[in-house]
Amino acid sequence: MGRKLIFITGVGIGYVLGTRAGREKFDQMVAQARKFWESPTVQEAAGVVQAQATKLYDDGKQAVSDQVHRLSSREGTALEEGTTAEDVEAASRRSQFPANAF
Repeated sequence: MGRKLIFITGVGIGYVLGTRAGREKFDQMVAQARKFWESPTVQEAAGVVQAQATKLYDDGKQAVSDQVHRLSSREGTALEEGTTAEDVEAASRRSQFPANAF
């Protein structure tokens, strides 16, 4: 979504800079963009998207926290400062496939 927004913004800037209409056309485009953004439908959709993004972030944060806690308690020690994602991944693999499982 972010890349599309950047692309659309770039197209708009390129259009304004490439036209002879100049400032007048730019002001018209800005007014249309504001009108679109301030419409109740767009604001409602933005609120829904923001709420979903916040929920996904919170759920993901909780899942990662639970997994780290589970892994650290399974290993018997808390994770030390400086532990990398690779360390956690390796510990996760060890906990899923014990050495004597094969």
